[in-house]
Amino acid sequence: MNQDLRNQTVVVTGAARGIGEKVARLATARGARVGLIGLEPDRLRDLAEDLGPTAVWSEADVRDGAALRVAIDRCAEALGGIDHVVANAGVVAYGTVRQADEAAFERVLDVNLNGVFRTLKYATPHLQRSQGHVTVVASALSFLALPAMASYGASKSGVEMLALAYRQEVAHLGITVGLVHPSWIDTDLVRGAEVDLPSFQALRKELPYPGNVTTSVDRAALAIVDGLERRRKRVYVPRAVGVTSWAKAALNSGLTWPWVRRFAGRWVPTIEDEVAALGRNDQLVPGLVAAPEPAAVEA
Repeated sequence: MNQDLRNQTVVVTGAARGIGEKVARLATARGARVGLIGLEPDRLRDLAEDLGPTAVWSEADVRDGAALRVAIDRCAEALGGIDHVVANAGVVAYGTVRQADEAAFERVLDVNLNGVFRTLKYATPHLQRSQGHVTVVASALSFLALPAMASYGASKSGVEMLALAYRQEVAHLGITVGLVHPSWIDTDLVRGAEVDLPSFQALRKELPYPGNVTTSVDRAALAIVDGLERRRKRVYVPRAVGVTSWAKAALNSGLTWPWVRRFAGRWVPTIEDEVAALGRNDQLVPGLVAAPEPAAVEA
């Protein structure tokens, strides 16, 4: 289904920067009215002013259902309804399971998985009225496990199943659901991880394609907005991530385990040392969750 975005409304969570900001800018350029939701009011306000009178913004934490519901309802009222939602809010934490801080692990699940649940729940009445489309930003790590990123991988695998179940639940309402699976995107999140963990970049270079490449934010946003217009069920960034999806069983089978074991055995001790030296293991995304620690980064 092709649907021009002119005179359509798009609400984006995690809109203050990174992929969310670029999606908002591109959707506006294609004629959409845009609602921006996040936790960086200054950046959201500046972005809305830059986008012009067709953009509105509302501050909300995706971990706070009441606040998120108010933000979504306000966007719907100001925009005259909601045709599209991009559930983009997310954070990452690194460190192995045995060294991960419980609060950091739980926060990743609460933002990345529960935050999408809350977004879908409170956007549904508006999407039902418009017979709209929701795009959930998952990850290539929905299919591929990596050491020291268990919380992120678990959240993104969960997000995929949540979106697929939701797709079945709302099909009779005329709502369509798409999933986006980016690999490494050139955002503050990835750059921050490379600064915090010097081995991270070298580890990624040893992964097979497309795990060893980084895609620009502009390209990722273009793929997402094109997916909105076409109401695509799956968007892969880059497209080769789709092969990873189909090869999930093989990637986690005994056939590949000898290579995976050698790979993990080479990198896990180094990563654990780097995380321990860092003194923290979570990266929080401004505009999505409150950041009690310094060095917050963007998804």
